[in-house]
Amino acid sequence: MDRATNSTAPADRLFCAVELSKNSWLLGIQFPDRQKASVYPLKGGDSEGLMAKLVAACDRWTKVSGKKPSIILCYEAGYDAFWLARFLRARGIECLVVDSASMQVNRRSRRAKTDRIDLGKLLRALIAWCGGERHVWSVVRIPSVDEEDLRRSHRERSRLITERTAHINRIKGLLFAQGIRGINVKARYRTLRVDKLVTGEGRPLPPRLAQEITREIDRLGLVQQQIAAIEQERDESPTTCKETEKKRAQLLLLKGIGPTGSAVMAREVYYRQFSNRRQVAGFLGLATSPYDSGQMERSQGI
Repeated sequence: MDRATNSTAPADRLFCAVELSKNSWLLGIQFPDRQKASVYPLKGGDSEGLMAKLVAACDRWTKVSGKKPSIILCYEAGYDAFWLARFLRARGIECLVVDSASMQVNRRSRRAKTDRIDLGKLLRALIAWCGGERHVWSVVRIPSVDEEDLRRSHRERSRLITERTAHINRIKGLLFAQGIRGINVKARYRTLRVDKLVTGEGRPLPPRLAQEITREIDRLGLVQQQIAAIEQERDESPTTCKETEKKRAQLLLLKGIGPTGSAVMAREVYYRQFSNRRQVAGFLGLATSPYDSGQMERSQGI
């Protein structure tokens, strides 16, 4: 059943899917007059080659049906993110980016998995979704270039905070192993004199250990400088996304919400469109997961 794509496509539309990887792409096109999808291998990142295949398929079906079809294409969100979707939309191709985690999979422990099988599943799900079966997957909202760029600051800051914590814990661990305790590394790293520290045995730090701690302090200082620069960029850099920044300013008026929280919520959450409160709760992970099968009924929590 996985080898063929059952075509229920209307004659005025071509359904296409792309299985993306770093080195190669696999394009599948479902023509209305064929049972199986036509599959074309492409070099990874070859957007012009992809567009040429889509145009050729459109021309072929125009000659058969006498009417130019519309093209709808989908792919799973991954390394290529959203640039490909914006590239295709700018050229008149309707493009859907799919949340990979929302795709239904075979529950057998051993199952065949190849790019062609995954491509067939994408095509079948696309045809079903266009036929009104919205439960087959979740479609990701494609942000604009400016909306996507706005996320960079707080996402990079989050990674740097993790890196800063790692440097602080490393310094504390090295000192603790020598019997040196009670130093607030985060607050005192600028004024910390490594050469003046004394171990629990009453000796100065061994020279190689002292040099290692000094290098860790230098890296910690660099991370702190980058965090300060990113926070300034996050709060003060101009942007064309006026509506998103308006929501951020409104969130800042609420007690308990600071610059970081308001930036994350406005730029990651509230730039999307939600129909009701349940959708907001589901997106934020606040809705519980039910498990109700036979006589077993329980909540799996958040």
